[in-house]
Order: sequence, then C-alpha cells, then structure tokens
Amino acid sequence: MKKGIILYRSKYGATKKYAGWLQEALGYDCEEASGAALRRADAYDVVLFCGAVYASGIKGLSLLKKNMRTLHGKQIAVLCVGASPYDEAAFTALRQRHFSGELEGIPVWYARGAWDTDAMTAVDRTLCNMLKKSLAKRDPATYEPWMQALMSVQDGKADWTDKAYLAPLIAYCTAETQVLQKE
Repeated sequence: MKKGIILYRSKYGATKKYAGWLQEALGYDCEEASGAALRRADAYDVVLFCGAVYASGIKGLSLLKKNMRTLHGKQIAVLCVGASPYDEAAFTALRQRHFSGELEGIPVWYARGAWDTDAMTAVDRTLCNMLKKSLAKRDPATYEPWMQALMSVQDGKADWTDKAYLAPLIAYCTAETQVLQKE
C-alpha cells in the first residue's frame, strides 16, 4: 500500500476541514504545508496538496512549485478550495494560470469552501465589502457564478463544504494506489 501525506494551506479553515476529511478517508498523514513538511515528503509515495483559492491565486502553491525537485517521482495531486460554486470556465482559467511548466499534468480538483466575514482579516473584509458595493451597481442578470455567490452571502456566513466534493479525488487516489501496487 502506498504511503501518503496531505499538505494544506488554509486561511479561514475550510481547506483544513477538507484535508481532515481526506485524512479520514485515505489514512494519509496530514499537516500544514511548510518547507519542513515538504522535506519530510520524501518518506511518502503520494503527496496531496490542498490550497485555498483567493483572488485567483492558490494559497501555498508557490511552495509546491519551488519544491518540485524534492517531490520528483511522487504521485502528486492538488485540491483547490474556494467560496465560489464550481464554474468550468473559471476552473479552466485557474488551471491554465497555475498548472503549466513544472506543475503541468498534475491532476487538480475543486471543492467549494465557506465564507465567514467575522473571521476575515480587516484587509480581506474591506476588499470584499468594496467588491460587493461595486457589484451591487450592476445588473444581477450579468453576474458570473462567483459574483452571485459573493452577493448571496447576506449575514456574513455561509458553509458550502461537503465531503461529496472529495469523492473524485479519493477515487483517483484509490485507483492510482491499486494500479501502482499491481506493477
């Protein structure tokens, strides 16, 4: 059986929650992504990286990119967690922006996260409020899915996390492990 580790970067907790669910389902070790954690990844066959999506970036992905030599020969997969509902065009753009070069070919999945205005930093809260005010001036019929999601959060809290988002990633890890064991 392949030995795996889940490395995650979470800003407000939804990505950490998904990492914990993956740990329960797969039996892999799990810890906050750091340079030290990546150096210890040498002891693993499978490395799952979970990162939160913020302003079209993936938290912690640069750490993964910088350490691809260390991870050479490992089975690597990525889970992105964002507050927006899944949108094929947005996901394709995210993949094109972040998964070229050394990360090209790494399988990527998306899971919907949570929203908690009270837990946000003052800067994040201010930026989100400014964005909501700007969007409020637009015709709601022209909103993209992420805009609809942002405008739908009325009381400042929403939790869209769901274990069902992990099923394809878990199936991938299980199938890949089974295939690799037969070799």
